[in-house]
Amino acid sequence: MLVVDESSVGQSRAKCVCAFLQELNDAVKAKFIEEYPKALIETNPAFFSQFTLVIATQLVEDSMVKLDRICREANVMLIFARSYGLTGFVRISLKEHTVIESKPDHFLDDLRLNNPWPELRSFAETIDLNVPDPVAHKHTPYIIILVKMAEEWAKSHGGSLPSSREAKREFKELIKTNMVSTDEDNYKEAIEASFKVFAPRGISSNLQQVINDSCAEVDSNSSDFWVMVAALKEFIANEGSGEAPLDGSIPDMTSSTELYVNLQKIYQAKAESDFLVMEQRVRKILKTIGRDPDSISKTNIKSFCKNARKLTVCRFRLIEDEFTSPIQPELQKYLTDEDYSVAVGFYILLRAVDRFAANYNSFPGQFDGEMDEDISRLKMTAVSLLSDLGCNGSTLTEDLINEICRYGAAELHAVAAFIGGIASQEVIKLITRQFVPMTGTFLFNGIDHKSQLLSL
Repeated sequence: MLVVDESSVGQSRAKCVCAFLQELNDAVKAKFIEEYPKALIETNPAFFSQFTLVIATQLVEDSMVKLDRICREANVMLIFARSYGLTGFVRISLKEHTVIESKPDHFLDDLRLNNPWPELRSFAETIDLNVPDPVAHKHTPYIIILVKMAEEWAKSHGGSLPSSREAKREFKELIKTNMVSTDEDNYKEAIEASFKVFAPRGISSNLQQVINDSCAEVDSNSSDFWVMVAALKEFIANEGSGEAPLDGSIPDMTSSTELYVNLQKIYQAKAESDFLVMEQRVRKILKTIGRDPDSISKTNIKSFCKNARKLTVCRFRLIEDEFTSPIQPELQKYLTDEDYSVAVGFYILLRAVDRFAANYNSFPGQFDGEMDEDISRLKMTAVSLLSDLGCNGSTLTEDLINEICRYGAAELHAVAAFIGGIASQEVIKLITRQFVPMTGTFLFNGIDHKSQLLSL
């Protein structure tokens, strides 16, 4: 927690806070510049090109638009954050952000139960599900049970796997009939995991979109990510037979140690084999585009292979494009949807207060005795803004307009801390390239304690 005392009165905030920030981490060298951000943006745009990432707080709309252009041209990541009374927002802006380690909360294991490769199929064939030994029967891993059951089902159903609700229910019953006793956890796991057999073969629509992206047509200026995507596209079309490289991991399950270890080795061997093919393709593409074939490390290629099914590409609209021509269907939806009405109301009003400030040289409610007049002016400004955005006839509630005026542009410490926390979380995502950053405008509604993401 940073605490400034009375001795700091009259000094610049940057100077006072810098020393405290330095104390948080000795490994970081903190510097401060006594300059208004607006002045830097107007007179020294080259200043921002020295950074990897810029966090801009409390900027008005005009400065946001200019800084966004500057950072885009310099290929610098940019995060806007603003705290205003009981509301605030966070917005990321950069051309493109690619994520290999997206780490989704829920993702289907890559077990290939419905599309086993030859080694997995051969291993499954060596195991008898009708083994008379009850101990061996209850320690057959569910992967083997499902591979064999899926094959048995396909043979009696013209080569197809269960797709209808009724067929899926029958498949589960088929598994159940192989149980010898009610305490066989491996068969219970097989029934619970049977949905993995029903999953469609091949790659997801999201991954299809990534490999079909125009950036996958690589040249000497392409990033490492897109070079590896180009190799992935070739792999899927050739050695992968429509599948991405196997990641090689299997979940815990009821099994004898011997069977589990052997199964693990089969998955790891397949993953290693896929990686070697991918590495060869990456090196060949690098050579073709005139780059050093070893310029992408084995570690990076291996990580890419392991996460190939989870690749994510984020692209962010210019803030100016969002401000001048928001996505109309989305904006109309938010304005008419009761769940989003307060969030989009705050979004419009936070932009309206900047227009208000540009016209009247103060924010609404900033000075005593002008509240009623400011409310009227802000209302007119908001209506004018909505009209410019193509939302003629749309209105905002009187309560929300009054509330914004009541704030008087105050920056409350609790709201600022929350907005700062959200922005910090997004910074970590961008810098580490792990997890997927927000691709819309994050709005905090401190009245109802709600956070919502607007895609405009």
